Amino acid sequence: MEVFITGDTHGNFRRFLPEFFYEQEWLNKEDILLIAGDFGGVWYGDDRDSNGLDFLEQRPFTTAFVSGNHENYDALRAYPPEEWHGGKVRRIRPSVLLLERGQVFELGGKRIFAMGGASGHDIRDGILEPDDPLFLERFQTLNAQGAPFRVNHRSWWKEELPSEAEYREARTNLEKAGWAVDYIIPHCAPTIIQNALLREFSTPDALTDSLEEVCRQCRFKYHFFGHCHSNLVLQQKYVLLYEQILRLK
Repeated sequence: MEVFITGDTHGNFRRFLPEFFYEQEWLNKEDILLIAGDFGGVWYGDDRDSNGLDFLEQRPFTTAFVSGNHENYDALRAYPPEEWHGGKVRRIRPSVLLLERGQVFELGGKRIFAMGGASGHDIRDGILEPDDPLFLERFQTLNAQGAPFRVNHRSWWKEELPSEAEYREARTNLEKAGWAVDYIIPHCAPTIIQNALLREFSTPDALTDSLEEVCRQCRFKYHFFGHCHSNLVLQQKYVLLYEQILRLK
């Protein structure tokens, strides 16, 4: 089993075409390509998602992703959970899988801790409620201003951050693993790395703090994350990914 990883896709899977990801010529469905959040392939929860999902299903490899802050959590919840390689997943297509939060997976002899989610960074001007009598007026005003805002259950979901139950499950699974994994794969960075990366623009939260606690307690080789749309290595073992595809060794 080969395992590869890349960053945010936001529903655009062009990088997985054979001319860009040429290694797939030698891969099969036992091989895994991981996406470190903001998958975006289940955005509408209806047939409008089919072209992208069918494209992934036609690839020779299996696609697995952690959730990000740009996901339709209502639509993702419609897929029932099941067990896969030691952890819980939701099967979107036979070979397109959401890795549930706080899970530890055994993939090709590698132990991987998955913890999706992140705080949205494009909601400075608020989150609109669709049932607000003034919704249309407020939407048009903010949209005309080019303001960063979102709409609840349409372009933003509170589930972008984990629940207390998901944090508890993460700790339980890491304890079972003896706090030792090969790779940590969330969507965002731990607080200390986010602070170094974003400096005065950094806004730590419960998830970044939790990830920092995990990194302090856990033995691991690399911590991969997306969210910031760049490719960069920080402090030797924290790897920010966007469009680059890496093979895990």
